[in-house]
Amino acid sequence: MAAAPKPETLAAFEAAKGFMPVREGLALYAAAAEAGALGLPLLEVGTYCGRSTILLADAAREAGTTAVTVDHHRGSEEQQPGWDHHDPDVVDPEVGRMDTLPAFRRTLFRAGLEDHVIAVVGRSGQVAKVWGTPLGLLFIDGGHTDEHAGGDYEGWAPHVADGGLLVIHDVFPDPVDEWTGQAPYRVYLRALASGAFTEVSVTDSLRVLRRTGPGI
Repeated sequence: MAAAPKPETLAAFEAAKGFMPVREGLALYAAAAEAGALGLPLLEVGTYCGRSTILLADAAREAGTTAVTVDHHRGSEEQQPGWDHHDPDVVDPEVGRMDTLPAFRRTLFRAGLEDHVIAVVGRSGQVAKVWGTPLGLLFIDGGHTDEHAGGDYEGWAPHVADGGLLVIHDVFPDPVDEWTGQAPYRVYLRALASGAFTEVSVTDSLRVLRRTGPGI
C-alpha cells in the first residue's frame, strides 16, 4: 500500500496556494516516501508558493533526509500579468514584479516544515551547474516551455541516483487538453527514450519514472 501523508500535512497542502490537485499530490507523496528510503535529498524544480513542497518536506522528515526546492520566485511564463494563471497577490508592489518567496515561506511556517527544507533561490540551470549531490528524487515542475522544461531535465536528471525517481508534472499527451502545451510531455518521452528511466506509475498528469540505467 502506498504511503500517505498525515491528515495535517494534507490539510496544509490543500490550504496552500498552488495548482496541483490532491490525487496528483498523493502520488507525489508516495513517490517521495519511497525515494526517501535511499537517504538522499528530494529535489523539486519549481517552488511557486510551496504547495507541493509541503509533501516533499514531510516525506523527507519521515525518512530523515532533506527536501530541496529550486526557484527564482519571479514566476514562470504563464504566471505573468495578462495570463490566466497570474495572481496579483504575489506581485511585489515596490518593484512591480512577481515574488512568490514570501508566500512560500509562510506556507512552510504554517505547515511546521521549515526545518526540513533547503530553499534555493536561483534559476534552475545555474543551480544545476554547481550541484554535486546525488538525488533520491527529482520533481520537475518548473517552466513549461521546451527551453525551460528541457533545461531542467538536462541539468538535473543526471543527478538522479540509481534506483531514484524522476517525477514529471503536467504531462499532457494531447495538446488540446491543457494550456501548458507539451514541453513536459516531450521531456517525459525523452526520459523514456534515453534508456535511463523506466515508468513506474501514471496519475492524471503526473508521471513517476525510476532510474534503471546509464545514459540521459
